[in-house]
Amino acid sequence: MLQVIQVKLRESGRIAYCHLEHQNVKPGDYVIIEVDKRLDYGQVISESETVLDTDAEKTFRKIVRIASDSDMKKIEENKKDVREVFNVCAQNIREKKLAMKLIDAEYSFDRSRLIFYFTAEGRIDFRDLVKEMADKFKARIDLRQIGVRDEARIFGGLGCCGRSLCCASFLHDFEPVTIKMAKEQNLPLNPSKISGVCGRLMCCLSYEYQTYKELLRDMPKEGDLVSTKEGKGKIVGINAIKKSIMVELDGGRQIEVPYGTPGHSCVRVSQNNG
Repeated sequence: MLQVIQVKLRESGRIAYCHLEHQNVKPGDYVIIEVDKRLDYGQVISESETVLDTDAEKTFRKIVRIASDSDMKKIEENKKDVREVFNVCAQNIREKKLAMKLIDAEYSFDRSRLIFYFTAEGRIDFRDLVKEMADKFKARIDLRQIGVRDEARIFGGLGCCGRSLCCASFLHDFEPVTIKMAKEQNLPLNPSKISGVCGRLMCCLSYEYQTYKELLRDMPKEGDLVSTKEGKGKIVGINAIKKSIMVELDGGRQIEVPYGTPGHSCVRVSQNNG
């Protein structure tokens, strides 16, 4: 049995699983870890969990120590120094007229590696850029192309709900989000209403999707014909949360009636197959 925790590498890095030996760490702690025979840092984002030894095929990183005051001072110095590195790289990109947008830069804890994050429409030949940056800063250069969602995660901000972006606060991985999720939740299909600051469908559309699927499983469909106490009509709207349907009667008047509850006031007559 092994004890492992999740650690977010640096500020913009991925999530790594780390093997706990005798360290007493908790969520929020900064730790120094070993990555590919070099030292890097990250922040603990989970409680420890027990896994079977057979699961150890995953590459668990080794925690060297909990970050000390001097370690944290070095991390802050690296963040300050990398601003100049960012500006130099951005200038080189402009001079070489590379079709890429530099988003962020980070030093590894021991400064043996410089990581640059950028966005681009397609593949970029940045070999000359990497060589010049490596010669100037005496570090291994790692250029990583990211998507617009990763860009939003790095920059952060507020969503339309008024809260910090999910991707910048607690989401570890991006799950697929589809327009079907919005349809199932009866949300307006206006792109400005269901898109995040990244321009993609909002991640939160997936949070309640499974719940809506369960609620809608035994509900009728829009367009179905039903009979109510006030006459026959066609379903023009469904409220899965209230378990009710909106029915348009023959005269054009619309009424809301419960469905699927004891004593419900409508029964499906037939389906409108167009």
